[in-house]
Amino acid sequence: MNKVVVQIKRFFSRLIVIFQRLFSILETPLRKIFGHKLAIPLLVLTAVIVQNIISTPNFFDISIKNGLLSGYIPSIMDEAGELLIITLGMTLVIAVSGGVDLSVGPIMAIAASFCGLLLNGSEYRTDVFQNPYILALFIGLLAGVLCGAFNGIMVSYLKIQPMIATLILFTAGRSIAKLITHGQTIYIMNPVYKYLGVQIPGVPIRTTILISLLFVILVTLLVKLTSLGLYVQSVGINGSAARLVGLNSNAVKFMAFVICGLLAGVAGLVGSSGVGSVNSGELGMSIEMDAILAVALGGNSLSGGKFSIAGSVIGAYTIQAITTTLYAMNVRPDQLNVFKALIIVVIIVASSEIFKERIKRLIRRILSSIPKSSKKTTVVGGCSDEN
Repeated sequence: MNKVVVQIKRFFSRLIVIFQRLFSILETPLRKIFGHKLAIPLLVLTAVIVQNIISTPNFFDISIKNGLLSGYIPSIMDEAGELLIITLGMTLVIAVSGGVDLSVGPIMAIAASFCGLLLNGSEYRTDVFQNPYILALFIGLLAGVLCGAFNGIMVSYLKIQPMIATLILFTAGRSIAKLITHGQTIYIMNPVYKYLGVQIPGVPIRTTILISLLFVILVTLLVKLTSLGLYVQSVGINGSAARLVGLNSNAVKFMAFVICGLLAGVAGLVGSSGVGSVNSGELGMSIEMDAILAVALGGNSLSGGKFSIAGSVIGAYTIQAITTTLYAMNVRPDQLNVFKALIIVVIIVASSEIFKERIKRLIRRILSSIPKSSKKTTVVGGCSDEN
């Protein structure tokens, strides 16, 4: 019996030694991998995809139906299009100001309302454009830019906190949109209008996917090939120091809010085009919350400074993948936000630096508490004997 116990102890001690050596070998590469700011977002997105693969074996199946790519992946990318465009602007606003823009949803409604009003004129339902299509799109985008400029002036020049400044349009924006449309839902029946949010004839990929990816490329090039990205980070990290080296902090903040307003206008036009109507009370509802969460999930600091467009893109797709997964699990729409909030709380906590540091300390304590194997050496007559 004693021999069995001794053998079991030896087995476990050898197993512990193996784990210790394995950990010492993998410690450095694992630190490099998980130390990267995109590690957690990619890990979360991978976990969501794996869960979908388990529950839905045909998750990666893609086919063409009615001239469009069909499947779970195209569906997620399509439904995440508006959120992705909004997230790009929100990333810049958070990075430069350490605050959030709560007005992106109402700005979407305002931009779409101006566009719909110009296209339909005094009619609430028509299939004939009353004004040139390009002009209506331009006016809609201009409305988004002006709303962004209003927020930028409030934050950069009047020194109002971003959350408070954008709360003005968050509160009044939808009412302004309803005033534009006289409180009615505008139905735009002309098939050309759906080119922007559904499909361009002959192209099998939904326009929402193409436009969202196009703006990801444009914003990435803007922050990488120009000085804007560096200016945004500098002002976000320390605005006073940025001013001392000659940067106009107010202008940089103002530009970030203008870009966010423009992108919100684009998202509004894409969203209204997708449904062929302008419903100012529903368009972009609560999208600002998902955009903020997408930025946070992307590993970006909500206090401003350094930012990652790639991380925000991953965060936006992760949010939409979670939503699609919950629907696939037969979660009711009225329960969706509860489950999403629980999942996001876990993800945000796991992404926090304090949580990571405590996990590292816990692992170190566990490893330090494991007795290291050692060989006993006894000296007999000047000769060593190892047991």
